[in-house]
Amino acid sequence: MSNSLKALSVHLFTATGAVFAMLAMLAAVDSKWSLMFLWLVVAFVVDGIDGPLARKYDVQKHAAQFDGVILDMIIDYLTYIFIPAFALFKSGLLPGWTGWVAIIVITFASVLYMVNTGMKTKDKSFMGFPGCWNMVVIFLFAIEPNFWISFALVTLLAVAMFLPLKFIHPVRTLRWRVVSLPMALAWTFFAGWAAWVDFHPESWADWGLIITTGYLLVAGIAQQLVPERRTGDV
Repeated sequence: MSNSLKALSVHLFTATGAVFAMLAMLAAVDSKWSLMFLWLVVAFVVDGIDGPLARKYDVQKHAAQFDGVILDMIIDYLTYIFIPAFALFKSGLLPGWTGWVAIIVITFASVLYMVNTGMKTKDKSFMGFPGCWNMVVIFLFAIEPNFWISFALVTLLAVAMFLPLKFIHPVRTLRWRVVSLPMALAWTFFAGWAAWVDFHPESWADWGLIITTGYLLVAGIAQQLVPERRTGDV
């Protein structure tokens, strides 16, 4: 298989995320939340695999007729932001005006964040909460805290998108990756498990989501608070 065909295949693989987004949206319209999240988890798996493949096969060189960055951002906005925001609003987890505020803030702030040229740090992390609302919303579905707690969490994370707080990329951030990557894989497993059992309140998946979501949200901030030791430091 030629390099061009390999690179094109990566783009085609990435594009399947749009199909999974549509399947998730169709489930969400029918309030089939577990099925919606299962499709979003599949899309998340695709998103986790296509980046390393794109770098391995150098898609910018061998399949330059397609812009993989734009393709990825379109799908990310659908699967990470738009559909989870719709689910949060439609499910009633945030009733009344709180739901309206949340859906407007999430969609408006997130689209601005995604076009922010300063969103990436030197160590391949994100500066500001990177709009991973799929992770937050499935956590809220599984835990079902008081709606004021949910509203406060959404508000804080929306503000955090524009604060100088670091959030790791579990694949590309080298520091602590030996922990971060397994945590991301574990989150994927627990998210799929929670959706598979229809968010049963006694499922151990809930505890898994609490631990993995908590780590992925605070690891980058912890790295800011604990500077990395350089070679030769005592």
